[in-house]
Amino acid sequence: MSRALQPDEELVELDAEAVRTWCARAFDALGREREEIDAINVYPVADGDTGTNLYLTAEAAHRAVEAVFAASGPDTAETVRAMAHGALLGARGNSGTILSQLLRGMATVLADGCDGDHLARALAEAARAARQAVAHPVEGTILTVASAAAGACAAGGPLVRVARDAYEGAATALTATSGQLDVLERAGVVDAGGRGLVAVLGALLETVTGRAPDRAAPAPLPPAAPREKCAGEDGPAYEVIYLLEADDAAVDLLRSRLDALGESLVVVGGDGLWNVHVHVDDAGAAVEAGVEAGRPHRIRITHFASDATPAPGRGTARGAGSGTDGTHTHRYGTDDGYAHACGPENGGYVHACGTGDDAARAARGERAPRAVVAVVPGEGLAGLCAEAGATTVRTRPGEPPAEDELVEAVRRAHAREVVLLPNDTDLRETAAAAAERVRAEGVRVALIPTRAAVQGIAALAVHEPDRRFDEDVVAMTAAAGATRYAELAVAEHRSFTSAGVCQAGDVLGLIEGDVAVIGKDLTETARTVLDRMLSAGGELVTLVVADDTPPGLAADLEQHVRRGYLAVDTTTYHAGAEAPPLLIGVE
Repeated sequence: MSRALQPDEELVELDAEAVRTWCARAFDALGREREEIDAINVYPVADGDTGTNLYLTAEAAHRAVEAVFAASGPDTAETVRAMAHGALLGARGNSGTILSQLLRGMATVLADGCDGDHLARALAEAARAARQAVAHPVEGTILTVASAAAGACAAGGPLVRVARDAYEGAATALTATSGQLDVLERAGVVDAGGRGLVAVLGALLETVTGRAPDRAAPAPLPPAAPREKCAGEDGPAYEVIYLLEADDAAVDLLRSRLDALGESLVVVGGDGLWNVHVHVDDAGAAVEAGVEAGRPHRIRITHFASDATPAPGRGTARGAGSGTDGTHTHRYGTDDGYAHACGPENGGYVHACGTGDDAARAARGERAPRAVVAVVPGEGLAGLCAEAGATTVRTRPGEPPAEDELVEAVRRAHAREVVLLPNDTDLRETAAAAAERVRAEGVRVALIPTRAAVQGIAALAVHEPDRRFDEDVVAMTAAAGATRYAELAVAEHRSFTSAGVCQAGDVLGLIEGDVAVIGKDLTETARTVLDRMLSAGGELVTLVVADDTPPGLAADLEQHVRRGYLAVDTTTYHAGAEAPPLLIGVE
């Protein structure tokens, strides 16, 4: 976060720290106004999630900016590009997708300069790029507000004046949106996406002046319009969003095809990576169009009519921003006691599987319905899995847990159904024997043959105790199987390996249990292993780092992935002591 401005002090240019502050404040502002924006969301579909989608998009931008600061001291250009790229990868919904393109448009200009004149040109480019991304622009929306902001500051000038003019122009245009769209006028509200953009520009003004703009108290909402009068009621059934790796020519053809299939089409991005958003009745056809254009992934399909209604063949959409990427379902904002969220604060995924009922049940001596028992190396991973609700068994170098330890752990879980994750190929037989012993005691046990801790993490990510046991086991097994794994170790003596002869002290890169790389430097060897694994594709890299690894190893590898693999996310866990130097997972 940038230093606080002194009284009467104002910024002349947006430096890297100022962009970082703006990004954080925009994230905070959308978090504060999230529910109010959701409540006025009636266009293009009255599904009440625009505030949530903008918030999640801003969260992705914020994570990306914090990641580049954690890795190095970025300049302004690197920071604004990270902000735009993070928003592109994490864009949610119609308004979130447009916001990501607005940020991308701004980044192309702010990378060359960050004074007031550059900011004015950046806002103009943002408005132009956003309109170009929308198949059929409509006035009275976030596009109108963006154009008004750009027009209000078109004359340029000092940074503070430009930021203030843009904010005031956007706020004025927002008020007028209720008279530009019939559906907004009937509901008595302003455009939800436009209000989100005003919040983002308000955060920018606060960043450059040190003072938050005056925010009028929100007017009470009128009674909700009857459902049959809501926009989108007779529209397409599904929202389809995916990232797409494709060239410009293929994307032009894709736009034409998707425009014929549905509505609310927005395609943002460039330089080979795009974010595609469309509302359609035939979700499969929308995805197939992406397959023909290039490589779609992180596919999310949401059924507008019911959070619990699955898109054909694609899983169930639940909660705001929910969806499936073809491997497992990510759910945000659910109210069932199980939170699955992404963020660098927690290493990428938090898997909170416990509820308040668990403690009460234990106090009464009752068995829990279901539990997970995981064998993990290092105290850091043990703590992480325990926080996620799993019962853990620690393994130390050369000291794998015995059968009795696994039996005791399953008993300690005190559940009627248990999923056992050995996370080690050599533990399979031991775990199987332990499972048989506990089954004889009346406990239903499923052994998922995870071969590495990163596979166990992937399995735990999709664990849902509220679904049928067999379905939960199948989902966890599929997630683990979709995760390729690698490990870095140091050779203790001269030996013959599948990659050649290694000497004592050499760094060994083992992929799927076989030595694939022999090197002298841990970081260089890790980069080589990552490149080999990602050559076969991947969307998420998981790094598990031990305490005794070189400082900056994780940051270096995260930066390596960001630079070489545009659409791949990286998440890092700290294993603590007594763990292998580095574990790598690729999903």
